[in-house]
Amino acid sequence: MESVHLPIEIISYILSYLHVTDRKEASLVCKSWYEASQDHRFQKNATFKFHASTSSLDFIRALARRPCCGLVISHLDGSSLSRQVLLEVGLHLGPHLDSLALPGSSITESSLLGLLPQLTGLRKLDLHGLDSLFMSGAFLSRQEHRRQVENALKNLEELDLSDLRYLSDLSFNRLTSCTPRLRGLALAGCHIAFEFDPYRGSPVGSGSSALVSLRNLLNLLQKQAGTLHSLDLSRTSITPESLRSIAQVPGLRLEDLSLRGCKELTDYSIEILCKHQNGLKKLDLGACTELTSRTVLAVSTELKELQSLTLSQDWKITDKGLTELMALPCLKTLDLSECLHVSGTDLVKGLSCPQPRAQLQALSLRNCSYIRDTVMFSLTQLLGSTLRKLDLTSCVYLTDLSVHAIAKYLPALLVLRLGWCKEISDWGLLGMVEPTQNCEPRDKEDDKGPSFTRTFGNMGFFQPPSLPFQEKPRLVTDEDLGAFRDQEGASLLALRGLQELDLSACSKLTDTSITQVLRFPDLQRLSLSMLPEISDDSLVSVALHCRNLTSLALNLCPQISDQGMARALPLLHRLQHLFLACCDAVTNETLSIIALHCDRLRTLDVSMCKDITVHQVDLLQSRLPFLEKVQCRFANGTDFTMVL
Repeated sequence: MESVHLPIEIISYILSYLHVTDRKEASLVCKSWYEASQDHRFQKNATFKFHASTSSLDFIRALARRPCCGLVISHLDGSSLSRQVLLEVGLHLGPHLDSLALPGSSITESSLLGLLPQLTGLRKLDLHGLDSLFMSGAFLSRQEHRRQVENALKNLEELDLSDLRYLSDLSFNRLTSCTPRLRGLALAGCHIAFEFDPYRGSPVGSGSSALVSLRNLLNLLQKQAGTLHSLDLSRTSITPESLRSIAQVPGLRLEDLSLRGCKELTDYSIEILCKHQNGLKKLDLGACTELTSRTVLAVSTELKELQSLTLSQDWKITDKGLTELMALPCLKTLDLSECLHVSGTDLVKGLSCPQPRAQLQALSLRNCSYIRDTVMFSLTQLLGSTLRKLDLTSCVYLTDLSVHAIAKYLPALLVLRLGWCKEISDWGLLGMVEPTQNCEPRDKEDDKGPSFTRTFGNMGFFQPPSLPFQEKPRLVTDEDLGAFRDQEGASLLALRGLQELDLSACSKLTDTSITQVLRFPDLQRLSLSMLPEISDDSLVSVALHCRNLTSLALNLCPQISDQGMARALPLLHRLQHLFLACCDAVTNETLSIIALHCDRLRTLDVSMCKDITVHQVDLLQSRLPFLEKVQCRFANGTDFTMVL
């Protein structure tokens, strides 16, 4: 009986119901399915990443059939092969190329100038870290080159010049004069001369400066104030006076501003910024260590359209101002990680107020050690309808009660990080309350412990009390598991749509909860590192119930062995990143299993695995086409890192 040949349009319609990864797998079945998977509906904003090599030449030619795409090409240099790669890009993709990035490359000016004039449809250009282009200071020095590049880049919207040590005023002016319609500019990590004349109240600098000057930056902002909406000055030495000058550029209406790691900024400069750029929707002030709660109050008062705010590592910030911040109705993302004095009580107060209030979708409280169960219980109830991402890493005082609240009130959560929350146990994941242990007081006559005497003869009374995280919880029995299966309360299983879960260093967890609870069909990233009590049973159960995993971390899990890998890896066809550092029971046999079943693997870490040899790692490299990086430091007594 002959099979029915469906039209390509019908197959494309059927494939539209599949997840991206499933559609990729289906495209390998036959030629007609592959052609159906190339439908324009599935190829929007497609970006392809590859190294410069002889094999990439055919791949570039094959991309010519696409109407539009982006490229990320790494390891380009001045060799003839690299010049050939760029030539093929210009020849076959020219006007169809939407974005271009060249990370980790050291190409020459002539190579790039031979390509850019052909990229007339380019919208995004990423030149970050390409010092080889700007080291001479002669980039685009010839008028005919500038005319060619200007014609090609006249519609460029995003330009990334981050981490360029040799970017001068002249090179900056020449390049930006060719991009009259910029919407986004990144200068993160660049050496910019933010010099300000206190007597004239204006910036100083000249067009011949060896560094980009504040004056030239302000000139660019003035010329393109009507179109420029995104600016990244992270990790620069911008001063409070310079920030005030930028904020007050006439006609400039920024929507996205990143100032991460600008350590000289003060509360007053941020107040001026918020007053003059009150249309900001995304603001990153992370690691600006001089900022205090005055900044939070300024943001709350002026930035009514703010959607995303990052205050991570701003150590002087306290709870003050967070109540007012929660009154911003558009706020969706808030990062307070490593704000050591934040307890969360004012977040609860702000979210408890009547509408309008913030509709948070992502909240990070990583390393906020003052967060307690009472705060989390309230936050989960107040954010239950909107929150999709929650990071509580290293909130060391949270217990099983917080896990119960998360499971009960945040059923739509997609990302949950509980790493280093050492008080969490099997009872929390199972959604059960640990029965109270029998703690009858001992008779005084039976007390043989140390006693205090006038002569201090017995020094035992100086022994410190046991810490809470040193106490092991009562183990879950089969009877308890029976009650778990019959209960109606919420265990972690209630988070059915979970895509990322981090339980690293929650050392009280055992096979009991991992095998019963980790059953998430959409889970893509999972970390169970530093869980000494889990064994191969947990690994096999995870592989059986979480088959969409692309990243799995099992570092420092001493009971994970070759036998578990042999049973689990055949079930994880989509695995791309596997971390097995310090797993002493893993040997070369696991590498053979990986070579057989993990053909999509890109990253592998087997550092300090004493029974894995470098020779076997070399064999693995030859058998896995997508493998990019292997960490095998001190494996079998050697120190070796392989970047492919």
